[in-house]
Amino acid sequence: MCNIILTGFMGCGKTSVGIKLSYKMRRILEDTDRLIERKEQRSIAEIFAADGEEAFRRMETACLKELAETKACSRILSVGGGLVMNPVNRPLLRQLGTVIYLKASPQTIYERLQNDTTRPLLQTENPQQSIRELMEQRQPVYERLADITVTVDGLTIEEVAEEILDRLSAFRRRRDIKMMKLLVINGPNLNFLGIRDKEVYGAQTYDDLLAMIGRKGEETGCQIEVFQSNHEGAIIDRIQDAYGDGTEGIVINPGAFTHYSYAIRDALESITVPKVEIHISDIMKREEFRHVSVTAPVCDKQIYGQGLSGYLQAIDFILETTKAGA
Repeated sequence: MCNIILTGFMGCGKTSVGIKLSYKMRRILEDTDRLIERKEQRSIAEIFAADGEEAFRRMETACLKELAETKACSRILSVGGGLVMNPVNRPLLRQLGTVIYLKASPQTIYERLQNDTTRPLLQTENPQQSIRELMEQRQPVYERLADITVTVDGLTIEEVAEEILDRLSAFRRRRDIKMMKLLVINGPNLNFLGIRDKEVYGAQTYDDLLAMIGRKGEETGCQIEVFQSNHEGAIIDRIQDAYGDGTEGIVINPGAFTHYSYAIRDALESITVPKVEIHISDIMKREEFRHVSVTAPVCDKQIYGQGLSGYLQAIDFILETTKAGA
């Protein structure tokens, strides 16, 4: 489908930007909140008050399913701020079209909504705190889901719309050419980034890492899959799957398996695409057992001590290596 899906926190400008885009692109604008209100013959605030948030979230999913079943295209669709938090809704959005995240800071949102009494989730004693807490929960999901992210702070509606049109054009050009397929594998405990040993690995979370890699894929025009497992066999299976699924480069952080998993080493050796071993911390300044890697010798490069940016360096190395060998 070729719909344009606008996502983002309440107050980020989805409706205003959607109206502007509808004129510029000559497309119909639909809003899931308005569709639900028309169907229920009640406002969102009334639905929340009478039926509760859970019932409203079910209505959102039903609305998306109905849109997907109609197979309508060439629309601009603005969706509610919390809709993306239901995992059932995310594949439906992907099915419906290109997802654009309008990213705004908590301060921008507060300035826009501080006098708005129609938002049920903000009717609290401290709306600023509510905004910050909700955004912390939702932002990683918005970023992972988005095909395109546009930061709206300080921009006019016209400027945001023009930015979207420019980014859409570039996105479609990349989509129309063959996208390089890369695989990032994360081993045990990497899912505990931001929780485990912050003094060693930093305070950024695993969701932060996923968002960073997602942006890198958008910037480079690459299809980058991220796989994480705490189980040796699952990692071996994924490496073996890469042999026949079109993967053209592998970035791997084997975690503690680095130092003793000859099974992962053998699996990596069997795959002839460019491979980079990555470690967030400087393993040479840590315990002696961490100085030895049994997997690095079958990779083309090892990067350590660069924090999360080491992943970006690894991706760049694979792209440069592939380009040089073309």
